Order: sequence, then C-alpha cells, then structure tokens
Amino acid sequence: MVEIGRIVLDTGWLAARSTEVEVNGVELTTTHPPTQPESPWMEAVVPGTVLGTLVKNKLVPDPFYGLENESIIDIADSGREHYTFWFFTTFDCRLSNNQHVDLNFRAINYSAEVYLNGHKEVLPKGMFRRHSTDITNILHPDGQNLLAVLVYPPDHPGRIPPQGGQGGDHEIGKDVAAQYVEGWDWMTPIRDRNTGIWDEVSITVTGPVKIVDPHLASTFFDGYKRVYLHSTIELVNKSAWVAECSLNIQVSTELEENTFLIEHLETQHLSISPDANIHYTFPQLYFYKPNLWWPNGMGKQHLYNVEITVDVQGYGESDTWSHHFGFRKIESHIDSATGGRLFKVNGQPIFIRGGNWILSDGLLRLSKERYKTDIRFHADMNFNMMRCWGGGLAERPEFYHYCDLYGLLVWQEFWITGDCDGRGDPVSNPNGPLDHELFLLCARDTIKLLRNHPSLALWVGGNEQVPPPDINAALKNDLQLHPYFMKSNDSDTSAITPVLKDPSQYLDGTRVYIQGSMWDGFADGKGDFTDGPYEIQNPEDFFKHDYYKYGFNPEVGNVGMPVAATIRATMPPEGWQIPLFKKLSNGYIEEVPNPIWNYHKYIPYSKPGKVHDQILSYGTPEDLDDFCLKAQLVNYVQYRALLEGWTSQMWSKYTGVLIWKTQNPWTGLRGQFYDHLHDQTAGFYGCRSAAEPIHVQLNLATYSIEVVNTTSEELSNVAIEASVWDLEGECPYYKTSEKLTVSPKKTISTFEMKYPKSKNPKPVYFLLLKLYDVSDYRIYSRNFYWLHLSGGDYKLLEPFREKRPPLKITSLTFIKGSTYEMRMHIQNTSKKPNSNTALYKNNFIRRNGSCDESDSSEPFHLLDGEKHEISLYEKIRRNFSREHSKTKVYEVNGTGKGVAFFLHFSVHASKKEHKKGEDTRILPVHYSDNYFSLVPGEVMTVTVSFEVPPGVTPRVTLHGWNHHGGRTIP
Repeated sequence: MVEIGRIVLDTGWLAARSTEVEVNGVELTTTHPPTQPESPWMEAVVPGTVLGTLVKNKLVPDPFYGLENESIIDIADSGREHYTFWFFTTFDCRLSNNQHVDLNFRAINYSAEVYLNGHKEVLPKGMFRRHSTDITNILHPDGQNLLAVLVYPPDHPGRIPPQGGQGGDHEIGKDVAAQYVEGWDWMTPIRDRNTGIWDEVSITVTGPVKIVDPHLASTFFDGYKRVYLHSTIELVNKSAWVAECSLNIQVSTELEENTFLIEHLETQHLSISPDANIHYTFPQLYFYKPNLWWPNGMGKQHLYNVEITVDVQGYGESDTWSHHFGFRKIESHIDSATGGRLFKVNGQPIFIRGGNWILSDGLLRLSKERYKTDIRFHADMNFNMMRCWGGGLAERPEFYHYCDLYGLLVWQEFWITGDCDGRGDPVSNPNGPLDHELFLLCARDTIKLLRNHPSLALWVGGNEQVPPPDINAALKNDLQLHPYFMKSNDSDTSAITPVLKDPSQYLDGTRVYIQGSMWDGFADGKGDFTDGPYEIQNPEDFFKHDYYKYGFNPEVGNVGMPVAATIRATMPPEGWQIPLFKKLSNGYIEEVPNPIWNYHKYIPYSKPGKVHDQILSYGTPEDLDDFCLKAQLVNYVQYRALLEGWTSQMWSKYTGVLIWKTQNPWTGLRGQFYDHLHDQTAGFYGCRSAAEPIHVQLNLATYSIEVVNTTSEELSNVAIEASVWDLEGECPYYKTSEKLTVSPKKTISTFEMKYPKSKNPKPVYFLLLKLYDVSDYRIYSRNFYWLHLSGGDYKLLEPFREKRPPLKITSLTFIKGSTYEMRMHIQNTSKKPNSNTALYKNNFIRRNGSCDESDSSEPFHLLDGEKHEISLYEKIRRNFSREHSKTKVYEVNGTGKGVAFFLHFSVHASKKEHKKGEDTRILPVHYSDNYFSLVPGEVMTVTVSFEVPPGVTPRVTLHGWNHHGGRTIP
C-alpha cells in the first residue's frame, strides 16, 4: 500500500527532439522506452524548459554569456518543431484497494500530449493552468510505470524584429503565456519561448475521497481582538458508494523548533454520494487575540499551520492538506491628500517601498533555494512589496512561501502588457489574447493556487494596460470583495451575519482587483504613461516637489552596473572594455559601450542635456575594476536618494514607490540591486539604509536633516548627531540636536546642516548622521554621505585613495556542516574618538519584528564587552557547536589617518592557483551591511552568512576605496 500524499517526479527525466524520435508515444511507454541518455535522448531538466535542457547538455552555449544567444537558432527561424520535445521518465506506484492516484502537472508551456503505459491524454493549451488526471486504472500491475510527455511550444512564438523591441513583434500576446520571451529593453529573446514542463510534476495518492483547493479567509472584530477563520473545501468522492466522512480541521502554531501548540481541532461529519463533487464550508473558528502577520518592517510574520484531513468510514484517512496561514487584513483606497493608493495592513497605514519583479531566471531554472535567496535579498533591503510584472509569471507557490516568511507584500498581475496587448509599436492584439475563455480559466486557476498566502496583497489586470473589456469585467466579477472587506470596520462588534455568504466561499473576496498598473491610485490613475523615468538622475532632484506629480509611482528605474567580477564571469575579454566617453558640443558626455554591453542592455551613467556623467565625477576610470567600483559609488547614491526623496514626502505627496526593477532574470546590465549570479551591487545597501523603518537622512535639495518613523509607535527621547569629516581626517563640523519626539508614520524636518555655508568649507567632505537614544546612546539609525560643494565633483577622492587608515578586524566564525556564520568587528584605529560620546561604538538598537531579529531581550556579551540585544547572531551561536567556532584578530597597518571609505567584504574559494578572470566568489552571501565607511575611531559589526560547496575552504576578503588590492581576513 502506498501512503497517501504527494510524490514529486523531479529526477530521472530524459528528453529528445520530437523529430529525432522514430517511435510514437504509445510505443515509448510500452515496447520501446529509452533506458539511458543515448542519442537522441539526453538528461532533461524537469521542472525546466527545452532550452534549459539543451544548455545543461552543452548542445547549445549558455545564452546569457556574452553574445552566445546570437548563436542559438530562434524558434521563428527553426520552426516550432525544432523546440517540440519528448520528456520521459518512470515511476513506481502500486496501489491497494480503494486507493486512487492522480498525475499532476502544475504548469506546462504550452500544450502537451501525455502517454502513460500506452494510454494517451491531451493537456490543453495555456502556460498558467494546472492539469490533473486520474490514472488509477492505467497503472501497471507490477507498479513500474512509463510516462512520456510531448510538449509543444506556444502557438504564436512570434519573430524578433531587427530593432528588437518590447515583446518582439508582439505575436506572443495572442497566447496565454509569458510575454518577456520575445525580448524587452532589458531582456534578450528566449529562443524556445520557454517551451517545456516548467513547473512541478507529481502524483498524489488518496483514498476514496480527495480534497481539492481549500480556501482560507479571516475576519477581524473589536480592534483585531476577536478573529474568525473561515474555510471552504471541495471534496471529490471517487468511489462507487456513499462515503461517510469525518472532516477534521486543525490549527496549530510553532512555539519553538519542533514544538507545536494546537489551538483548534474541530470535526464535522457528512455523507458524499458516489462520484460526487461537493463544496463544504466549515463552521467559523474563533480566535482571541491571535498573533498577526505583518509586512517586513512592521512586525513579525506569524504563521499558523492549518491542516485539513478527511477520514472515510471503512477506509481510514483518505486525504490530507496543509498550508501556512497568516491572520492579517489588507485594505487600500485612493488617498484624498495625494491621489495615490494607500495601503493598510491590520488597520495600520504602510508606506510602500519596494520593487518590480520579472522572474528569478529567464530559462525558468527555478528552485526553492534560489527563491529563498531572492526573497530574502528583498527583505534585507527593507522592502515591503514586490510587484510581479504582467509580462512575466504568475509566480509559483514557493515564491509566495518565502514572501510569507519574510514579509513581502505581493502585487500579482495577470498576463497583459501595453506593449503586446494594444498599446505597442506597432499596435497589436488590441483585443488581447485570442482565447479569452482560456485566459480566464488560467486566471481563475491561478487565484485558487495562490489565494491562501498572506503575502498576496492585490490582483492587477495588466502592465500599463487593462485587459479587454469582457476579460476585465469577468475579473472584476470573479474578484469582487466580500462586503466585510469593502470598507474598514475594525470597530464593528458583530461577527459575520448568517445573511452574508461566508468569505471562504468566494473565489478570493479578500483582496482588491485593480484593472491596470497605471489606474485607480497608481501613476496618474487614468492609464496615461505616467510611470518612470528609467535613467540616471541628479540625486537632489528626487527630493524636489515637482520631481514626480502623482502619489504612487509603480515604476521608476535607474542604473545597475554589477561588480567587475560578474562582468568577467559572464562575458569574454572583449566585454571587459569600459565605455568610451564622448564629449558633446553642449559639454555633456555620451557613453559609448562595447557591443556586448549594448546587447546586455547597459544603461549609461550620463543623460546628455540633463545629467552629467556620474562616474566621471569621481575621475576618469582606468580599467574595468575602476569603472565598476565608481559605478558602485553612483549606484549607492542614486538608489538611496531615490528612496529618501520619496520618504521625505511620505503622506504629504506620496503613498509609495516601486523601483524598476530589483534584479534581472539574466546577465543584464540595468535596473538591478543584485546580479544574476546573486552578488549584490552597492545600490542594494543604499536601499537597505534608506528604507529602514526608523531612519535619519539628509534632504539633498535643502540640506535639512530629517527623521523618518514608519513604525506605529512614537519615537521619543532621541537626538541627532551630525559630524562632518574632511579628507585629512579632521572633524570641522559637529552638532547634536535637542531631544526629539517623532510621531508614528511621520517624517519630520529638524535642523539645516550648514557646513557648506561655513567659512572655507572643503570641496569634498563626508557627513555622518546618527539618530540615537539620549539615555543610553544606543543607535536607531546611522547614515553616511560623501558630498561635494555645489557645482563641484568628487575628483579629490582620487588622491584620497592613497590615505589608508589602519583597521583592526576581529572575526568570530561559526561552522555547522556547510553553513558559515561570521561576525566581523571592524574598527578604524586611526584616531581615538571623543571620550564624551559612546556613539562611535555603534551599539544599534535591535527592533522586534524584522525578518532576522529575535524579540527576546536577553543580553549577551560581544567582543568589545558591551551588552547588546539578542539578535539572529545569538540564535545562530546557540545552534552551532562550540568546537566549530573560532575568533581571530587581524590588523591592517595604515599610511595615514582619516575615513576608511566604502569598505566591502566578499567571500571566495581558497585556491593556490587560479586562472586570470576565474570567478572564485562563493555566492550567494548575506551581509548585514556592505559598502560602508568608518570615521576615525568608529566601530562597526557586520555579520556574514553563506553556504560553502563541498570540498571548498572559504576566505573573506576586504576591499575599500582607500583599502584597494584586497585584504584576506584569516
């Protein structure tokens, strides 16, 4: 007897081009199965795509390396049959009496024929729909089953025009499929259009009765003290007799690792007729003051586990289903003050700072590990929302699982873009996809797949476009809100009345549907092209009142050059050439990049006529390393200024902003905070600084120092320390503020930083701001700027590179298996700090509710003997054996005093010898901070965590603007 449950079929797959296989599907699954990867068969990537399989087998080059994509034949030139592939595997399944089994495809692209033990089933068209087939009666008696799947590409793969374009020739818009595959201004075309079994394949074994698509919803009363859980499930009786069922619903919460508290356990009894399909709604479950789920930066992401089982009389447990669930209420409305859409979570307004997301990998090489890194990176940047762009995917449950864990709200769009659906150049597909019913079927199935995730915040009809009228009307109807969610009624003291339909009986009913990304509180709200811009800016412009007219910008983009090691790892040497700087008659600079950078969609760091070249403001770069380092300086400044500019006008002008975009699904060179190899740019840390929940910042337009409090608690008994440091290591300006009180959800302006107006100010200087508790000097926020006088530049930083201040680094390393956790304690020892202040120690306050902090207040002793609040570090220490921990001290001799500027760590595999250009980095790595600077005497602690491949010894390297050459930390 096979245990009930799901078995994922993700290993042992073979693939072959259909034109090279001489037998049909019946023969493949009966008399002529392939047995090993011999021509024409090869090892297959499942889940994955045809192109992913060809890359794995080295039959085509890596399309994301250099210009190699140009050597891969496009489906428009090869014909669809070239990318029509067989996929084959075997699985073992032997059932006992009254057991049933379904074969499930969570998604294929675009249609398929399935053969199992000689029996054929057709999987209809559509990239975003699930397929499930009862295979009970066609399993082989000996338990050995042969499965072959013939996968066909999209019906309208289109052709790529010579000039490229947004979505190629837009033909892909006729299908219900991802539209980015024909290329975009940030993406190269995907040659097979993502043909393949691109998501999970599984078999599910049940007894006579099967559970299908439960829906969970919650309602809140009495100020969120009284909460109800609503649950509706679909039940299918696969047997030929009446099934007497006991339905059980259990709600539990994890108290600590592997210890659970059962908060509810309810049983209901019902009878199901033979071959019947019914919907059943459980009586609502009551909770008093449950732990709420909060977005990143607002509180903890409390999750409960809901488990539903069905027991059938005479059989036993027939099926089971479980899902994490978060109690939270998301509302939004158009704000009368700003015209922007204002979101509330659990009654609290949330200022949206997030980014646009396409997908993790352009070849759909998706994995839990990659998703975890992607989502954690967004949480590490202190973002609270991700927009799943309409030309990409309906994201997968694993994506949403990590958004649930890390507190990222998700804006999920359906598969409409202005470029491919009626607004492109040339205008095409004005009526959207050809098959409207197929589109709606995929949409409804996607809603059922994702609706139980607390991170899912809203549905949107399309990108810069609304769906065709009939589709839009159907989505509005399908996604209409339950009356309880139509307006805020937290003070209501009555429960859901019996007159109202239970919320869990709706298709969703708990989330708003917005018809398009520039409608109803986004951009100008009317659908005009009022998002953007997408290029380099003068940093001070972000703070100006006339920079952006509307309350919520769904797309504003900028530069995204990665580090030099990524360029060398993803391009041949001819791609290592930096741009030529062409001076124009108006005095501006035009960057002329090499052809490979052009192909990888490079955005220049200048905007002739508006923005002078920001890289050249630091001096002409000598080579790739110098160019990329200066690009990181610009990345940090640009993205910190962008978010600080928006937050400076929180609620008075803006309700939110989403940056275009946070990453690239390939080795692109624009709009990203980390590259396709998972190495962060400095812009990542500029965002991390600017988006912290409590923040001190400099208004670059007015030089007023501002304090931001996005939390729901008043910030009191705090003050600001502002210190200016020159290139000689002196402090010519120092000021502390009076005690401050900052109301919840407020940005306040304090005093003007007047150093530039002082007598003989230095042309280039550093500004260090700290917001601290006056009672114990613990720091809420630290923010470091490098600035020049009006009309100047940063070229004096070039000779400053030779003034290397001494550093003392104490490293504490914990090792558990392949996991390393390191705590780097860095001190600039070039000058003793002022003994009257303890701020140089940077004793940061740990805020409860962030994704990586504990809420315990138990103190522990750090290397400097100070007491800090317990954090992730202490949790790690408890989980790692002392035998595998070690402390080392490393000192870097200096050549002068002053600021240690733009320090950054990287982790590498130790090798005695390596080839020139060889990428030795270990990725991904999570840093609590990077690209940071230390004034004389200042101390900073950086935590570093990463996984080490088998047989590799890691080494940590420290680089800096005036610590160039790299220092290996022992």
